[in-house]
Amino acid sequence: MSELKVLVLTVTAGQGHHQTAMAISDYFSDRNVECRILDVIEYVDPAFKEIVSRGYLVSTKHIPLAYGGFYALAEKNEKNREKFMSRLASALMGRKLIKYLEDYKPDVVISTHVFAAQVITGIKQYNGLKIGIVTDFTIHPYWEETELDFYVTASELLTLQAEKKGISPDKILPIGIPIHKKFAEKISKSEARARLGIEDKTTILVMGGSMGYGNIAKHIKRMDKLNVDFQIICVCGTNARAKRSIDKIVTNRKIYNHGYVDNVDIMMDAADILVTKPGGLTVSEALAKCLPMILVNPIPGQEERNTEFLLNNGIAMKMTRTCPVDVCLYQMLMNNWRYNLSREVVKYMGKPHAAQKLGEFVINYAKDGTA
Repeated sequence: MSELKVLVLTVTAGQGHHQTAMAISDYFSDRNVECRILDVIEYVDPAFKEIVSRGYLVSTKHIPLAYGGFYALAEKNEKNREKFMSRLASALMGRKLIKYLEDYKPDVVISTHVFAAQVITGIKQYNGLKIGIVTDFTIHPYWEETELDFYVTASELLTLQAEKKGISPDKILPIGIPIHKKFAEKISKSEARARLGIEDKTTILVMGGSMGYGNIAKHIKRMDKLNVDFQIICVCGTNARAKRSIDKIVTNRKIYNHGYVDNVDIMMDAADILVTKPGGLTVSEALAKCLPMILVNPIPGQEERNTEFLLNNGIAMKMTRTCPVDVCLYQMLMNNWRYNLSREVVKYMGKPHAAQKLGEFVINYAKDGTA
């Protein structure tokens, strides 16, 4: 399949979109299909990319309510909003990207971010296959401003929501958010714990996303007071301050505290429950690993919508002010019926082979124009 060329467009705002792009690229590379990843904003203006990345970090981590308010406003006005965003994106980014498309000549363009999808929508000169990937368990505002051939969603349960936004069900590919192939593999809890060098006992995995979002130390302290026997693996991501804070805590149980790691798949295999913020990629990885979740600190906006989806479908519990994380954990650990039910639902909803299914779809479509 070396004659097929795939271009994956992404935007570096958080790590999820890039991780999805890498999962797609890895699949095609394994099959000798030429595939490139292009950060749209970085390609057009590297300095602007830094502004966007910092703006995302500041708005989601330091002023999340403002970010959530903007998201809610976009949702509220989507029916009456003219399609100015896609036209603006095309005007700002399209001209330079056209030159790239003319030089590379991709047969397929896959967008892992709605902004990239808006850009490719505005480039009428490109006539190849256009696919967008919605990397959350909701259809974000502005997807209705794109015109693509197909849209990949996290679940078939989102099809009605997409249809309400004007996306034809015939264009929906509910195959799941593409994640790294290592999350499709599974080993026993005992083997995973042995690989990590930890005890073979009930294990809680605590994660704050790639940026270590939220007051992780506070959650650890609350859970540590429970009179239940378990150990904790904590992943602080790039949040060095959070890691230092947790390292200083005097605890009643063993806590294995980490910064940024590359073996989350093994940690998920070792764990019985995941305590996490509900980012689309982390949730997809946990579902692939059949791991029940307790949701904490959703970023206002799409992560709140992810939370709604996960709660409404019996996948997770949610920490609140009146039901803190230790209460959620206690209820999950002490209620075998609830825990086993969560595992069954998670197993049903997981889509560990999403990258493979998307790759197969693209290859088959390129051959004969059908799935």
